[in-house]
Amino acid sequence: MWHRSASFILDERENDDVLSSESRRMSSLLMAAETLQQPNPNNPKISAYYQTRAAHHGVVTSDWLAQAQAAVGHSPDDAVPKNSLSKTVDSGKTFSVIDEFNNWRKQPDLAEAVAAIRALASVIRSSEATTMMELEIELKKASDSLKSWDTTSISLTAGCDLFMRYVTRTSALEYEDFNSAKSRLLERAEKFGEISYKARKIIAMLGQDFIFDGCTILVHGFSRVVLELLKTAAQNRKVFRVLCTEGRPDRSGLRFSNELAKLDVPVKLLIDSAVAYSMDEVDMIFVGADGVVESGGIINMMGTYQIALVAKSMNKPVYVAAESYKFARLYPLDQKDMVPALRPIDFGVPIPSKVEVETSARDYTPPQYLTLLFTDLGVLTPSVVSDELIQLYL
Repeated sequence: MWHRSASFILDERENDDVLSSESRRMSSLLMAAETLQQPNPNNPKISAYYQTRAAHHGVVTSDWLAQAQAAVGHSPDDAVPKNSLSKTVDSGKTFSVIDEFNNWRKQPDLAEAVAAIRALASVIRSSEATTMMELEIELKKASDSLKSWDTTSISLTAGCDLFMRYVTRTSALEYEDFNSAKSRLLERAEKFGEISYKARKIIAMLGQDFIFDGCTILVHGFSRVVLELLKTAAQNRKVFRVLCTEGRPDRSGLRFSNELAKLDVPVKLLIDSAVAYSMDEVDMIFVGADGVVESGGIINMMGTYQIALVAKSMNKPVYVAAESYKFARLYPLDQKDMVPALRPIDFGVPIPSKVEVETSARDYTPPQYLTLLFTDLGVLTPSVVSDELIQLYL
């Protein structure tokens, strides 16, 4: 069971005076690292989460963050194709937000949460509502449908919630008629999605400054935002090597090491149980996150917690690269206090029926074992996450 923090009683306060500050923060929201596949409904014992996987201040100045955002904005590779922004539903087909969501997910570099944002924008575009209340009800139903598509996906739920908070803040009373209000909502929705598309680069620009020549980096699992960060560092001619854990049981570390090899980055593959053995070679650890919770801790691939424990005992910094739409209004108290996300396990030999197998796909790493979080909001200490969550959801 997830425990909700009392700080989120602020959800009930619809104060339009904070709209300008919210807009500044929300303009940095970005897309997640994994592109997910359709869950297999024929295997209810394996969660959709796994099936779809193939000090109290920030330490970064606003000028530094602005420079990273400016660098991303000037990169022609990051431009969102205009034709993708203006996708419309076929005229002879009944609109389905799930179908639209699945269509967006076909783009290989588009994260699940960003696909959901695009789908919700299409809901506004295709809506036949005649009042603001009808449109907001339609959006709420579409958001709930997307969240129920995979109830174990933290980024999907958080992305939908942030979309609703960001887009529907505008009151219809500010405009002359409903059509003007609807156009305004659509404009904000498309802006939200466009900004999210650039997020990975912003994190890469911020995080690569922490990599120094000659360092050794340990990574765990396959995180596209971590890969982008290391790619940016390599393109800036920084010399480093990477130790990749194998990432059993799906061997995501093998995929990650293959991507690094394509970049000509020296890489060494480790079995998962060799982390402590190799930690004295490591200068820093980089991991992604499936979710960042209000305590400042993270929920990530199984094994992240034990790596952080070893790193803490040997005074090695643990850096987390995560998009701000993964900031979730959740407060797990321990490892079992999470929505279960199960995974298939193949040991290569028959397992007796009386032997119980742990099939959880992720664990929770408390904030005291993390050093910094690289986000599109800046480089944050774990203790500042609660403040950022309040601002995002206010």
